[in-house]
Amino acid sequence: MPRRTTRDRLAYSAGKPFAAWRTTSALLCTLLCALLVLGVFPNHSEASRVVGYYPAWGIYDRGFEIADLPGEKLTHINYAFANLVGGQCVLGDPWADVERHLPGDPWSGPGSDVPYFGNFHQLDLLQEQHPGLQTLISVGGWTWSGNFSDAALTPASRAQFATSCADFMEFYGFDGIDIDWEYPGGGGLSPNTSRPEDTENFTLLLQAVRSELDARGATHSRHYLLTIAAGAGADKIANIEVEQIHPHLDFINVMTYDFNNAPLYPSPADPTSTPGANADAAIQNFLGRGVPADKLVLGVPFYGRGVQGVANVNEGLFQGFTGTPMGTWDDATSGATGMFDYADIAVNYVNRPGMDMYRDSDSGVPWLHDPSNGFFLSYDDPASLALKKESVLTNDLGGVMIWEMSSDLEDQLLNAVVPDMPPPTVPALNPGGLGLLATLLGWAATRRLLRGRESLLGSREKNASG
Repeated sequence: MPRRTTRDRLAYSAGKPFAAWRTTSALLCTLLCALLVLGVFPNHSEASRVVGYYPAWGIYDRGFEIADLPGEKLTHINYAFANLVGGQCVLGDPWADVERHLPGDPWSGPGSDVPYFGNFHQLDLLQEQHPGLQTLISVGGWTWSGNFSDAALTPASRAQFATSCADFMEFYGFDGIDIDWEYPGGGGLSPNTSRPEDTENFTLLLQAVRSELDARGATHSRHYLLTIAAGAGADKIANIEVEQIHPHLDFINVMTYDFNNAPLYPSPADPTSTPGANADAAIQNFLGRGVPADKLVLGVPFYGRGVQGVANVNEGLFQGFTGTPMGTWDDATSGATGMFDYADIAVNYVNRPGMDMYRDSDSGVPWLHDPSNGFFLSYDDPASLALKKESVLTNDLGGVMIWEMSSDLEDQLLNAVVPDMPPPTVPALNPGGLGLLATLLGWAATRRLLRGRESLLGSREKNASG
């Protein structure tokens, strides 16, 4: 797919009349489908993996259960997280993981028929409904990565880690292990232990786990999965031996959302942009270091990041800020994180009076700005994820990974990345419509395709350019 260089800001305010554009929305949706059928977009085999992280804490304030997962749309569920204590994999939240009883669970207590309850039992039930669905226990994560360096330090510690994690995987019925060390060599939480030797030891740790899983797989005549969640920044990638680790892995989940927002491409107008701080650059970095394309899984966020106190200049884009707003699940204990679930964004922010929406086609993501109070929010929506899905197909990548599933209650974002789903619906051109076509094809191609509607396109382009 050609790189976009024209910055297309699609601004609207809730309540403004868009009658002329609404009359064309059905035409545009039909046209998008026709373009796919006629081969206007690149023709690639569909990426096979849709990996969704399920957070153990989803059962609490969010009320999001394993049973709420759309198993028919996912290929893998990564359960977040198991903890790492004393060099061994242990339950992260025992009550949520295996102790909590749900309706339909037997009350006789753990026994030979039901050795555990909680979320892990619910995963078993979900797999009974969707036999092709695979589950992995994800170990570590941002909060629990502090002990990885010690676990990877010696042959004995690596063997202990591999054995304990494989035992955990087998006992609780998982199909594999996902290692989420944030990060080898440092860069995670400040109390985390890190060493210069982490780079080599990470490779040796993965070798030990792979050997343990292969031995158990041979016994049970099956293959157990081993994956990692990898940092996307150039500094994080430099601290792992990419060429040595990928032969031991089934695939690599690249966390391409850990930038300022989740840009697909760089925005030349961004004065703070760090070279390589975008999803495409991260993927190209891994490809350049020898990872097969089908082993790379593009991470996408189902959340947005907000700030406040942003000046009413350049629609809020690339401006400084004075504070962080309370996010979707923030309280007095957590403090303000500025993290917003997409479900919250779609319902409570996109159509809020006075909230303007814009889209930067260089980076491929939308943002919201309220000039009256300086609120600014960058996030992914169905249109931007359709572009990322197309990038996955263009680069013949191995699929998409989602962080995380409890943030998209209506599957609006999920449907945009599932391989066999149609293009996202474009309601009244907000925020996609002509903009989505223009982003994918360029304004000139869009004019040719909608010949006879030059007056509408001309007006739209004027609005987009200011």
